Amino acid sequence: MRFKDKVVLVTGGAQGIGKEIALGFAKEGAAVACFDMNQDALDSTANELNKVSKGKGYLCNVTNLSEVELNVNKVIDNFGRVDILVNNAGITRDNLMLRLSESDWDAVISVNLKGAFNCMKILTKPMAKQRGGKIVNISSVIGIMGNAGQVNYAASKAGLIGVTKSLAKELGGRNVTVNAVAPGYIQTAMTDKLDDKVKEKMLARIPLARMGQPSDVAKAVLFLASEDADYITGQVLVVDGGLI
Repeated sequence: MRFKDKVVLVTGGAQGIGKEIALGFAKEGAAVACFDMNQDALDSTANELNKVSKGKGYLCNVTNLSEVELNVNKVIDNFGRVDILVNNAGITRDNLMLRLSESDWDAVISVNLKGAFNCMKILTKPMAKQRGGKIVNISSVIGIMGNAGQVNYAASKAGLIGVTKSLAKELGGRNVTVNAVAPGYIQTAMTDKLDDKVKEKMLARIPLARMGQPSDVAKAVLFLASEDADYITGQVLVVDGGLI
């Protein structure tokens, strides 16, 4: 019960890796608020959270600063504070640069990078005021090593690493840590749709010879948000089975 009496906000928390992270915190005693754009998924996840702790879903478009501010205020009204922020919301719009549209570039940067900025922008002041907090950003190994057909995604995830390292320097004096987790190939609904030959090529590059599970990412996030990581900030924890 490392997170008893803590309040956690997870963006993109109603499905996939975000849901696994949210449930991980709830199982260790935290009250968990989830932002997502899928109301049905939010309702379902909130029901699961409430079976083990306290949980609530908020329909929120993280790319809209005023909408984020409104919903963060709702979370604080409902739970009293926010101790931990996990910026997990993200999308892909893959294509080679020659075919990549401006709208697909803008969409990925807007959700993956600006969405995280918006949440950190709104929560920086209350976390600094309470002189304590944990921020964990979900980046990607693609932001470190790059990948053909993902220049927009790589840019957004590399940008998130830069934000992490810079904000850690700004907030350290207020006892707020800022770290990132960079997952490799994780088995999700997205990777399940990949062709078998593509999966085989992926696995051939991973020393542990398997895809990661959402729980592998969740465990890393929970570590960085726990007291065990109180003296760790501005770091990127790679969870990729040895890929890079």
